[in-house]
Amino acid sequence: MGLYDRDYTQSGSRQQHYGVPQMRFNLPKITLVVKWLLIINVGIYVLSALSVPLRVFLERWFSVDPGSWVRKLQIWRLISYQFLHDTSWPWHIFFNMLALFFLGPPLERHMGSRRFLPFYLMCGAAGGLFYILLCSIGFLRDPVPMIGASGSILGLLSACAILFPHFILFLIVFPVPIRVAAVALTFLYMLLIVTRSDNAGGEAAHLAGIAAGAGYVLLGPRLRRYKLKIQAGSWEKEVQGERALQIEVDRILAKVHNSGLHSLTGKEKRILKKATQEELKRTHLR
Repeated sequence: MGLYDRDYTQSGSRQQHYGVPQMRFNLPKITLVVKWLLIINVGIYVLSALSVPLRVFLERWFSVDPGSWVRKLQIWRLISYQFLHDTSWPWHIFFNMLALFFLGPPLERHMGSRRFLPFYLMCGAAGGLFYILLCSIGFLRDPVPMIGASGSILGLLSACAILFPHFILFLIVFPVPIRVAAVALTFLYMLLIVTRSDNAGGEAAHLAGIAAGAGYVLLGPRLRRYKLKIQAGSWEKEVQGERALQIEVDRILAKVHNSGLHSLTGKEKRILKKATQEELKRTHLR
């Protein structure tokens, strides 16, 4: 899989896409998280290829394995399986890492590294969960352990298709708009799952990765706006509470001035104590 951006490989060309995040593609400048994901994936692959006992150990304890409820509940597998690849088929890791190399940097720069890594891992975890679900309900029989970063990579693909629709993918030798590729692959994986192909479990992970990536990009901003709205409401309630407390304190102090401290009720004394503590807390924060 390769990427080519027709007009944007020319230095100095003007980019204007009406609010769509802009990218320029020659070879992408590698970003921090993508760099470490590439290093970890390739490093584990090389070590696994060199040591059969290590490969057996890793696949036994870190693959997604729906074969028993004990292994289904080992949550770490949803993350760790994304860093394992089939050493008998080098093209598996090659295409995954190639896609990560091209698709990862623009997304990481757009999201920021702190959001990109959870997004990447979430897409892969969604693939593992969907595979476990299909096996648990009996839709997929004879479950086998699953490894690979394909679910994560397909999540990157769908996110890029939404955020950067001007990208062009080279599938083998044919240039295809990234949105067309994402839609076509979605329907292809659905067909392969329904017909229970030999790799239906892998296709389930691919489909779930696509859905997770698209869902994050489309729903994420709405969820963040909702969170900000809740926080704003909480802040407004806090301000109103402080105002009400100040009004009550002013009334109590006026009462003390007119009638003396002995005239205060137990509740009024507690209010004064609370107001004093709040003022000391604000002074300390300053």
